[in-house]
Amino acid sequence: MSASRHDAAKTHGHTRRPEQVIFFAVSRQSFAIAADAVKEIRSTDSLAGSAIEFESPEIPKIRHIVERAHRPYYVVNGCDHFHLPVTRPSLALVLRHYRVALLVDSVERICEIPAVYPLPLAFSGEERVWYRGLAYVEDRVSPVIDPAGFLSREQLHDLDQLAAGMNLLEHADGVVSA
Repeated sequence: MSASRHDAAKTHGHTRRPEQVIFFAVSRQSFAIAADAVKEIRSTDSLAGSAIEFESPEIPKIRHIVERAHRPYYVVNGCDHFHLPVTRPSLALVLRHYRVALLVDSVERICEIPAVYPLPLAFSGEERVWYRGLAYVEDRVSPVIDPAGFLSREQLHDLDQLAAGMNLLEHADGVVSA
């Protein structure tokens, strides 16, 4: 590898490498998430029968729990999480290593991006937790989601305690969140 190609591939200690991502929309805004972070994509209709209503005053973006493979998943409303106008989501992205099912409006496409670029310093608030960087594809920039940014370990613990107190989590003993 020539020195110039090597320098172009590394910036500020971050190695840029291609990866598969899923582009999805929430309230007409486009986002990307690593494809390997998503366990399954389900229609909200297919989850409706197994969803249990659940509200936490401290975490209003959670309104339901679903059980998948004997694990409880907290359903995060994408509009509430990203502070966007309310829509009627049609899909849920069930995450692989996190007990979150994210409600989204649509999946736009799955493709390989050349790199995830670091967030500019203009991203200074909650976005620094939500996003792990930016993707640039076909003259469009989209934030790349950090799956750990939906619920902190403390929030998951508090939700588990609340759900257990309401006898909603039959299989929650020993559940460890990533």
